[in-house]
Amino acid sequence: MEIQNKATSLWGNFFNVKMVQIRTFHMTWFAFFSCFFAWFGIAPLMIIVRDELQLTKSQVGWSIIASVAVTVFARFFIGWLCDRIGPRLSYTYLLIFGAFPVAGIGLADSFETFLFFRLLIGIIGAAFVITQYHTTVMFAPNVVGTANATSAGWGNLGGGVTQFAMPMVFSVFVVGFGFSEAVGWRLSMMVVGAVIFVVGIAYYFLTQDAPEGNYKELREQGKLPPKKSVTADYFRAMADYRVWILFLIYGACFGIELTVNNVAALYFYDYFDLSLVAAGGVAASFGLMNIFARTLGGIFGDNFGALWGLKGRSFWLFIVLLGEGCALMVFSQMQVLFLALPMLIIFSLFTQMAEGATYSVVPFINKKALGAVAGVVGAGGNAGAVAAGFLFKGAMDWPDVFFVIGVTVACASVLAFFVRFSEAQEEEEKANFEAASLDALRVRAERANAALAQSVAVVEQWNAQHPEAPKS
Repeated sequence: MEIQNKATSLWGNFFNVKMVQIRTFHMTWFAFFSCFFAWFGIAPLMIIVRDELQLTKSQVGWSIIASVAVTVFARFFIGWLCDRIGPRLSYTYLLIFGAFPVAGIGLADSFETFLFFRLLIGIIGAAFVITQYHTTVMFAPNVVGTANATSAGWGNLGGGVTQFAMPMVFSVFVVGFGFSEAVGWRLSMMVVGAVIFVVGIAYYFLTQDAPEGNYKELREQGKLPPKKSVTADYFRAMADYRVWILFLIYGACFGIELTVNNVAALYFYDYFDLSLVAAGGVAASFGLMNIFARTLGGIFGDNFGALWGLKGRSFWLFIVLLGEGCALMVFSQMQVLFLALPMLIIFSLFTQMAEGATYSVVPFINKKALGAVAGVVGAGGNAGAVAAGFLFKGAMDWPDVFFVIGVTVACASVLAFFVRFSEAQEEEEKANFEAASLDALRVRAERANAALAQSVAVVEQWNAQHPEAPKS
């Protein structure tokens, strides 16, 4: 059984929050934005934390790994949870309980306690899976790639905003209120924890699981499979080799974005001699590309799907992954800021388009276990970040690390050709795509007919009131 009444248009109804699909879309991206902001809120303040806690290069590397390591397991679990209790409750629980370690990191007074809280904060990174799950449930095949990419991209934007916003919040406490730097970074994280707690409460009241209602009611009506079938479908999906290929591919794009979010401010501070605020501002340019770059990946994924079916989506994924790897290799060789910054932006563009392209494919792998597929693939992003994190904690210079990662990503792009679909599924999804497009065209036609009727009425009224006037 498949969810019914999915929205066939995103941009056409973008501000119509009375539609549950659109209201949910806005809540998903904002909730993910909040989580991403909190997840990497400490990254631009690491310069202060490193000095206060006297962290070594190796310890900084371990904190980078910790921030993304636990998310791998959290994403596996949250996908199963979404299928079982629905995305609404899953997101609510994640936000409310995740707020405590975010605020709690302010209690850290040693490397060990800092590492502990940094590890726990990584749990909120599972928010991505719920975001993609919820928009997939709400939107039809003709726009699902765009909806997924936009909600995730605007959520990832939190990783860019935090690079300059957190130093500003920190400055308010230190300069504005006169707190010490040690107290300032702690209070900054406590504020962020309070914000995501409130967002969790809002998510519960402003969304629902599916267009027709919540999963509990839909199961009672026989419109969804029972809970007991969720686990079996989960393991069936995990046996599909395409899920694991996408796991690796997502590690090569989102995993690298996570890594860059963690190290960018330190990289520009150490290798380009920038100040704390300037390094954060330059690093922010990478994350800020999410405002449109990931959406482009989804839009082109939908367009390639319209032209060449599901294999077209896979081919587009290959193109952007290859572009990402090549751009990162070039960026790693830049030694002056005016060359490094534009290459960082180009690298960011391809990275985030690759993420959008990946999740324009994910909804079509296994519809009966959407949470499983979204969770496993999402976990791949964090697994990639963990692998890259080990390179940054070693003896290799960071520009060389970036070059090695670029070569790896370029090689990984070939994996996209192995994400294949049967002829029967190609035909089925083509029919579903056309049906969704037909609904969207019908809505446009109704609007056009209404506008035409209104124009005809105005002309007829004018002619009736002015019979002597020449007729056009």
